[in-house]
Amino acid sequence: MKKILILLMAAILFMNPLRSFADMVEGDMIVTLGANLTDTQKNNLLAEMNAPKDVHIVTVTNQEEHQYLGKYVANALIGTKAISSSAITIAPKGSGITVKTNNITWVTNEMYINALITAGVKDANIYITSPVPVSGTAALTGIIKAYEISADKTIPEAVKQAANQEMVETAKLGDSIGDKNAAALIAKVKEEIAKKKPQNDEELRQIIEQAASDLNVKLTNDQMQSLMDLFNKLKNLNINWNQVSDQINKAQDRISKFLQSGEGQGFLDKIKNFFISLIDWIKSIFA
Repeated sequence: MKKILILLMAAILFMNPLRSFADMVEGDMIVTLGANLTDTQKNNLLAEMNAPKDVHIVTVTNQEEHQYLGKYVANALIGTKAISSSAITIAPKGSGITVKTNNITWVTNEMYINALITAGVKDANIYITSPVPVSGTAALTGIIKAYEISADKTIPEAVKQAANQEMVETAKLGDSIGDKNAAALIAKVKEEIAKKKPQNDEELRQIIEQAASDLNVKLTNDQMQSLMDLFNKLKNLNINWNQVSDQINKAQDRISKFLQSGEGQGFLDKIKNFFISLIDWIKSIFA
């Protein structure tokens, strides 16, 4: 595993709820802060998030991290402090989920999006940050809890646990086959489950094998078994698979639109020009 220092949140404690979160509207924000942040760090992170002065703040404890991640990660790796934080902003209805991170070294934006979709989160812009570099594994539960508060909606405990497990398993798989491949594989399998609704292990295995083949990914027997266990758990939960498929498509559409936009084309042009310059430089050496 890459440098694992799990310092992100795992659950939320309510602190002075002064308003009905069911009344939150587009643009409203809720913030989670690690319980072990110094006052200076808290103020710096709030400024970094552009949080309004009256933003609702909830606190995350290290004990809660152990509660939600202890099943999937060694306790020694979770650490003894909770310092990382997030801001969840209500997005326009039907817009899907966006995730941006700062100082997160292991869990990718795509992994967060995949797991949040599994948990039933939708229409939210999420920013995850920390004053120091951390792996980011424990952030998911805190974000889910904050989303529950903002949407005034209870997500079943089993679904939260499954979403945590999904993110951890995807991150572990990413160490072997690459982060992008791992996230793409998980998303593709979930999309196929939504379409085909496999009835047994053989049908599920075929979906995973086909998705891996489409992505030119080779899975070990252990990796295949871990994925079978994960998706069997997801399959047996009360998950809205149509919503899962819809949210995945929204995320994919957003990436496509970015690449087709002026900003996206500029980004691609920079990459192309970089490689042209690199090739010219190599040619000049041999010339």
